[in-house]
Amino acid sequence: MNRTRTNDRYSRTRTGGSGSGRGGSRFGSSAAGRSGAPRRSEGQGRRQSSPQGEFAPPATITPALPAVEAFADLAMPAPLLEALGHEGVTVPFPIQAATLPNSLAGRDVLGRGRTGSGKTLAFGLALLARTAGRRAEPRQPLALVLVPTRELAQQVTDALTPYARAVRLRLATVVGGMSIGRQAGALRGGAEVVVATPGRLKDLIDRGDCRLDQVDITVLDEADQMTDMGFMPQVTALLDQVRPGGQRMLFSATLDRNVDLLVRRYLTDPVVHSVDPSAGAVTTMEHHVLHVHGADKQRTTTEIAAREGRVIMFLDTKHAVDRLTEHLLQSGVRAAALHGGKSQPQRTRTLDRFKTGHVTVLVATNVAARGIHVDNLDLVVNVDPPSDPKDYLHRGGRTARAGESGSVVTLVTPQQRRDMSRLMAAAGITPRTTQVRSGEEELSRITGAQAPSGVPVVITAPVAERARRGPASRSSSASRGSSSRGSGSSRGRRGGAGQGRPAGEAARRTARRPSALDSAA
Repeated sequence: MNRTRTNDRYSRTRTGGSGSGRGGSRFGSSAAGRSGAPRRSEGQGRRQSSPQGEFAPPATITPALPAVEAFADLAMPAPLLEALGHEGVTVPFPIQAATLPNSLAGRDVLGRGRTGSGKTLAFGLALLARTAGRRAEPRQPLALVLVPTRELAQQVTDALTPYARAVRLRLATVVGGMSIGRQAGALRGGAEVVVATPGRLKDLIDRGDCRLDQVDITVLDEADQMTDMGFMPQVTALLDQVRPGGQRMLFSATLDRNVDLLVRRYLTDPVVHSVDPSAGAVTTMEHHVLHVHGADKQRTTTEIAAREGRVIMFLDTKHAVDRLTEHLLQSGVRAAALHGGKSQPQRTRTLDRFKTGHVTVLVATNVAARGIHVDNLDLVVNVDPPSDPKDYLHRGGRTARAGESGSVVTLVTPQQRRDMSRLMAAAGITPRTTQVRSGEEELSRITGAQAPSGVPVVITAPVAERARRGPASRSSSASRGSSSRGSGSSRGRRGGAGQGRPAGEAARRTARRPSALDSAA
């Protein structure tokens, strides 16, 4: 479904200057030649002062090109402009309007924007425009997007696919948990653009299935999470292999001192587009802290899960996710679990079912806190309060995306109240605080909570999914109560509204034991 997107609900954010572009563009203002100036050494460049040790973007020298008001004001290839119109993307978001004139001119870019603010197209359109018309040799991509998780890699691929197709560029997605042989085959066949998690890309390079010395454009998406997850050594090793003098873009919803090394080492006089740290709270998002009693927390959670409409519920551990999911299914709620202990096909299938409404409650660890976009998702619940302000902002960023509205609800027991107050202050958020109990009208008013049916359900494969898999698979899957094959993208797919059935011994057999490693890459 096409959606006309506007930036009416977004305020313009600060834009810094940039050095002269190294890359020169065939589509925008051209700057210096591709080889350009040498990379700045780690000690070079003025830094802005930063309170409390927070990351401060570098002070830039050359003024940035001005922001545009329409995509038509950008000298992009006509097929890209046509694809934007076809997808219903008519007005650039602020981060796109500010960075695209500069990234199209070959400038390095350092962008910070909240989740759902349009970062993917901010780097993706420039990457595709500047790569259009070229053809990659086998195993030698021309552009690289590094992301921290499989889910984000798939979302970036889905978002860019119609635009890549418009300019006849081939995309390859390289992530763990999937067939490495198939991914190696895609690289051997030639792919201009690779979207990858660091670990799997390193594996393919070590196998001789990929080389990065022809990569002219490199993007780090959600760079701070890659450093938080311990990927910094892999990321720097990969960046050291791309073509010297190429264009680098670093985007994230939050920036902190963990990414300082990447900025100083790999970005040359970047255009800086950054929102004020206190802008992490979106104006279209409501924040509620619900004080609950420990003995009443599970019932309160169950009533919220039984609401009309979809909801994501976050917990800290895989075991807690599995326990709550099984409890919700037994209570009559169409729930599914998502965490790093699941195989990638299971994770993809679960997300597909959630996006189509076949599952109404996604119970997840922080693996779902980034890289998941679901239209019309208006509620996120922190069943376990996050321990870090960044985690809070990213969890909450699953709702109120692209101008929509939404609410973030955090359940807080008495012993958690002090820590939660400190976390909210650090995140720059002033929530509405309410004491609630299960069954009360106030809980229903805030969250839409209602009593669950109490009739246990088992999530079966949607009709369309069973039809794709064939009779043998349908028979096998029926005995298990779930499907066995997932696909990559939910774009354009509508699953059938499968019916829940009473859960007995079969439901208990489907309960999956969590694995020992909650790996996201």
